Amino acid sequence: MTTPRKRQRGAALLLAMLILTLVATMAAGMIWQQWRAIQVEGAERARTQSAWILTGALDWARLILREDARTGGADHLGEPWAVPLAEARLSSFLAADRDNNSAAEPDSVEAFLSGTITDAQSRWNLRKLIDAEGKVAPVQLRVLTRLCAQAGLPDDTADRIAQALRKSWAPAGKAVEGATVAPQRLAELAWLGIDADALRSLEPWVTLLPATDTRVNVNTAPAEVIAAAVDGMSLGSAQRLLQERARTPLRDLSAAAARAYFPADPQTSLDGVGVSSRYFIVQGRLRLGDHVLEERSLIERRQLDMVVLARERVNLRDSP
Repeated sequence: MTTPRKRQRGAALLLAMLILTLVATMAAGMIWQQWRAIQVEGAERARTQSAWILTGALDWARLILREDARTGGADHLGEPWAVPLAEARLSSFLAADRDNNSAAEPDSVEAFLSGTITDAQSRWNLRKLIDAEGKVAPVQLRVLTRLCAQAGLPDDTADRIAQALRKSWAPAGKAVEGATVAPQRLAELAWLGIDADALRSLEPWVTLLPATDTRVNVNTAPAEVIAAAVDGMSLGSAQRLLQERARTPLRDLSAAAARAYFPADPQTSLDGVGVSSRYFIVQGRLRLGDHVLEERSLIERRQLDMVVLARERVNLRDSP
């Protein structure tokens, strides 16, 4: 028969076990919260440091473009800005001697930085489709039609893009039926009902820039864009121009040597092409372990002022 004393000892033991379980649970929760706080703080510190590094890379690109502006002349792929920065260990930038480089902890994660500067005017600007009155410009529509044909897209693709952008870029104070939000990036045309596959096909050849007075730079553009931008120019002529510019970049389109690559008709307009650029895309890539942070910036060069118009940052993971 169980005595009251034994029952009391059993209850005390059970109470002690419950208290021990409660204390252990609370301790585990506190440890987890502390660990979580450390993880969040570490991630925030890494994010801030990565942002600083990519901002520094952007400043480096702006400096290169400013120095190029000092020299003037045509912009071409043989200039320093067009040389990509191959992926390099970040410590090689931060330490000048071998002793400092070797001072890092053996288990520390190395950071690698790479980047490119691309001429945004090597692609045709979709913003030129709509004139100041909010109407579709016929000459520019023909350019887009030729690009769509080269991409193997349906015949009505150019018209659908033009009508979608007409509704987005209606002049201030002018009501347009079915007006939509103006896209800022090419991918955002999908919001206007343009097929995503069609946009991916056009992406190497078209872009969206804020101004309408841009010209395709024949020293940096692919043959398809040059041929589409000039009425009557064949793709073969554009490809021969690319071969020549690799040896000698074009300095002036009015020169006889330059005119030889374009249609012989003197009435052919070259208003849509040029040899210089003022819009550039700077892309920086920081790899830290299995994490990759990319930043893409649009820069407008206004003489010696490098104005950042847009910045887009994407956090990725390296492919296995």
